[in-house]
Amino acid sequence: MTRLVGLPPVLDARTRLLVLGSFPGVASLRAQRYYGHPQNQFWKVLGALWSLDLMAMPYAQRIEAAQAHGLGIWDVYAACERAGSLDTAIRHAELNDFARVRRECPRLQAVAHNGGESFRHAKHTQALGLPVYRLPSTSPANAGWSFDRKLAAWAEVLRMHGVA
Repeated sequence: MTRLVGLPPVLDARTRLLVLGSFPGVASLRAQRYYGHPQNQFWKVLGALWSLDLMAMPYAQRIEAAQAHGLGIWDVYAACERAGSLDTAIRHAELNDFARVRRECPRLQAVAHNGGESFRHAKHTQALGLPVYRLPSTSPANAGWSFDRKLAAWAEVLRMHGVA
């Protein structure tokens, strides 16, 4: 199995809330874009919260909007082996260096894990000494949650930290 390498973090001095996925899926890695699968609801959720049509924007503008709102984006895994896109297929994963987040994001208030696989590593993000949340996955694989239910859960956390 081929070793896959994740995407660079979207972080800057304005980041107040960091959203951590598990590892980019095949479509995201191919496109070199976070949440690149057209059925992933990440950008749709944020667009609804920010009253922006993020889905119609070029990726670079989506990233600019996220940063302007104080949202950082990264994954818990820096690299792994995986066939396909499912989290259950991840093998030999290497964690990202979360200590770097504290250095690069002086205004960071909290970390939110996008889904269960990411949240399995909450002990590592809790070491940052900040609130840590588990959000419902925006992945198309999380069909058990309606869009409105995901939106409500995400809105609560983003609003608490001035990101929505």
